[in-house]
Amino acid sequence: MELIKNILVIIYFIVCLVLIILTVSQTKDDQGLSTTITGSSANNFFEKNKGRTKEGIAKRWTIILGVIFIILTICLSIIYMG
Repeated sequence: MELIKNILVIIYFIVCLVLIILTVSQTKDDQGLSTTITGSSANNFFEKNKGRTKEGIAKRWTIILGVIFIILTICLSIIYMG
């Protein structure tokens, strides 16, 4: 059981570091209130293929690592409480 704890803590540490780096390196793509008032056009090439860009890939990995972070947090809390 001690081996599982150590492996999970190491994976948790790596996920935390990568998640911090990905989060800090992303740019803010929120247009703010002006987009709400004027509306935004999603018919251009960039908007349709946003998931294939570097920003889209980084955003997808941030979401995946965030979910892994939450799952590892729950697993570690269960292991250390028991």
